[in-house]
Amino acid sequence: MSRAVPRLAGLHVIADDSPDWRLGPVDQARAACEGGAAVVQLRAKHASDGEVLRWAHEIRKLTRDAGLLLMINDRFDLALASGADGVHLGQDDLPLGRLPAEVRERLLVGRSTHSADQLRGARSEAPDYLAFGPVFGTTSKQSEWSPRGLPALREAVALARPHPLIAIGGIDLARLAELRHSGAAGAAVISAVAAAADSTAAVRALCAGWLEAEAAG
Repeated sequence: MSRAVPRLAGLHVIADDSPDWRLGPVDQARAACEGGAAVVQLRAKHASDGEVLRWAHEIRKLTRDAGLLLMINDRFDLALASGADGVHLGQDDLPLGRLPAEVRERLLVGRSTHSADQLRGARSEAPDYLAFGPVFGTTSKQSEWSPRGLPALREAVALARPHPLIAIGGIDLARLAELRHSGAAGAAVISAVAAAADSTAAVRALCAGWLEAEAAG
């Protein structure tokens, strides 16, 4: 069982630095904190290390005050430097077995997966959680993988056990119930928050939708 199952469950807001969004990553993270999300993941593909670290420090304060976890995408060094709770690694990032001992001791580690074979490989690395997707079609991030769909998500949940699995890709309020009923421990969103006219209200609605789906069983 993961050391962080209770805190990883629920809505993961990916604070993304794409210039397409109305808000920058710090304001996206602020909306996540004010709206009641469980996790903020800082994903920065367009900024210098110095700028990412500055954002991470600002978001760390927001998440600490609100009681959220902060994950840094790809960069365990920036996660350590900013005092984040963890690092989220893609398929092209370091194998978990090659991470320095300090990283495994201090940080939660998640791994993105897109297929059953990747899930099996990632599970053997003993991560704290796994992500799977894209479940639905998405334009928020480029992917060589076609939408996986709900049957593949249900299979992924089973393959990931005992690790919690976070669904990602094309997720909006209307799709939360079917994701929760598929057994996902959480749902990660980008555009559902970053592109919303009121990002804080969007987070509140998503969190409420997730809780309703849980209560419905």
